[in-house]
Amino acid sequence: METQKVKIEIYGADIICASCVNAPSSKDTYEWLQAAISRKYPGQPFDIDYIDIEQDIADPKQKSIAEQVLNDEYFYPLVIIEDEVVGEGYIQLKPVFNELEKHGFIPA
Repeated sequence: METQKVKIEIYGADIICASCVNAPSSKDTYEWLQAAISRKYPGQPFDIDYIDIEQDIADPKQKSIAEQVLNDEYFYPLVIIEDEVVGEGYIQLKPVFNELEKHGFIPA
């Protein structure tokens, strides 16, 4: 069975969120997740996008989520996999990996 390419979105900003002191920045989280997923699931297809909530966003769905983050409905960084929120604020790998495995990813 071929794994479909999974879409991962990370919403964040350059400033570390106030309640996330000592947490890595959104950009660091994006890079860390990208590396961790590639290591654990080598050769399995995924797209990972970083969406800066403080920039203009063309995609209406992404813009709506960014506005929710800006309105404090979510903490950032916010990680969404295939429209499912899997983490916000302080991101942990286990829920991310669990969600990927629901989409057919097999750990190496």
